[in-house]
Amino acid sequence: MYIIDLTYKKKLSEVDHHIEAHKLFLKKYYTTKNFICSGRKNPRNGGIIIASFTSLDDVNKAIEEDPFFTNDIANYSITEFIPSKYDKDILSIN
Repeated sequence: MYIIDLTYKKKLSEVDHHIEAHKLFLKKYYTTKNFICSGRKNPRNGGIIIASFTSLDDVNKAIEEDPFFTNDIANYSITEFIPSKYDKDILSIN
């Protein structure tokens, strides 16, 4: 699993200009079951995506589709982790 940490590098007006396209990007990866949860940071200086991909390469390929990436809106930090404890009613890990 991966934590994708976005930090905005542009003003919020520029972020908001691309937010609808970003939401479509998120929807695509929720549909494929790669994204588990996501949301804004508080304060609003970026966002977090919890994701499940088979490789870091796949994570990077997905990020390259994000309008926040293609329009140079955010920096991305990726942390891979292996869950050792989790709620089996919420998360299914093979």
